[in-house]
Amino acid sequence: MERTELLVIGAGQSGLAAAHTARQRGIETLLLDASESTAGSWPRYYESLKLFSPARYSGLPGLEMDGDPDRYPSRDEVIAYLESYGQQFSDDLRMGERVESVERHPEGGFLTNTEAGSVYWSRSVIAATGHFERPFQPDLRGLEGFGGQVIHSAEYISPEPFAGSRVVVVGAGNSAIQIAADLAPESEVILATRSKIKWMSQRPLGRDIHWWLTLTRFDTAKVSWLLNRLPVSVIDDGLYRSAIERGEFARRPMFDRIDGHELVWSDGSREHADHLILATGYRPNLAYLNHLGALTTDGTPSHGGGVSTVVPGLGFVGLEFQRSFSSNTLRGCGRDAAHVVDRLRSIAPATSEPGLVTA
Repeated sequence: MERTELLVIGAGQSGLAAAHTARQRGIETLLLDASESTAGSWPRYYESLKLFSPARYSGLPGLEMDGDPDRYPSRDEVIAYLESYGQQFSDDLRMGERVESVERHPEGGFLTNTEAGSVYWSRSVIAATGHFERPFQPDLRGLEGFGGQVIHSAEYISPEPFAGSRVVVVGAGNSAIQIAADLAPESEVILATRSKIKWMSQRPLGRDIHWWLTLTRFDTAKVSWLLNRLPVSVIDDGLYRSAIERGEFARRPMFDRIDGHELVWSDGSREHADHLILATGYRPNLAYLNHLGALTTDGTPSHGGGVSTVVPGLGFVGLEFQRSFSSNTLRGCGRDAAHVVDRLRSIAPATSEPGLVTA
C-alpha cells in the first residue's frame, strides 16, 4: 500500500493543475489516471476542434503555451502541451490505474482501490476525473426505434464516416455548431435546437472576448451571480453564423419524435435521417465515490466551490461552473485547483497514520 498526503484522481488538465499547486505548497502528492496519457480527454475530441481562448489565456499554472500567444490552439497542440506539462510529475504518476472505489480509513484518511488491485492511503483526495466519460443522452421520444446510427458528440472524430449521408445534430452549444459545420461539406446536415442560437462575438471591438472577460473579471465572477444572468451562447468569429445564413447546414427547432428513419416535427413535417449526433453535454463521472456518501442521488457531488460539504478532506476540480464561468476550462481550472488545495490543507483532519506528513 502506497501512502501520500494528497491523492489526485485523474491526471488531465484539472488534476495536473491541482498536483502542480500542491507541489508548490510542499504537499506530498500522487496522481492516478486510468489512461496512459496526461492529456485527459483531449485525444478523444474531434479532430477539427480548436480552443475558443487564445494561447495566452490557456496555459496551466507555471507553464505558458509556446508560440503565438494570440493564436487559437488546435486539439493536437493541446494534447502535446498537456503531455509536456505532465512530465514534471513523472515520479508521482501512476498511469493505467482506474479507480474502483474510495473509502474512509477506520483510523483516518482515505483508502483508494484500483481495478488493478493497488491500494493507496491518503490524508486528502481530489477527484479530477471530469465528466467526459459520462455523456448525457436526453429522453427523445422514439429514440430506441431509430433506424439509423445514434452517437454522442463524445464519439464523433471526423466527417469522413458520414460522407454522403443525412445527419441531424442535436444541441445548441459550441460543440454542436462546430460538428455541424465540420460535417456540412460532405453531408446534408440539420442542426436541431430547443431554442434559437445565441451568438457571442469572438472579437468584440477588435479584442478577443477573453481579454474582455479578464478585464471585467466576469470570467471569475461567482457562479450564483452568473447563472441568473448568463445566456448559453456560441462564441463565433462569424464563420458559423454565416454558414447557416448561406445554407451550408440548416437550423430547425427540436423535433417532436422519431419514427424509424424519420424525425417528426410538431407541425407534422418529416425528415429522413441516417445519423443522429447528440451534442447534449455530460454529467460528472464520480461513481467511485459512492461509498463515501459524497454524491447526490443523480451522481453529482455535494460541494461548495469544489470542497465536499459532507466528507472532510475530499475535494473536486474540473466541474462545470464549479466556482465560475471558466471553471471547467484550461484557463480556469488552475484558479479552482489553488482554491481547493488551500481549503483542504486548512480543514482536512490531521492523522497519526505512520510515515505521513500531517501538519
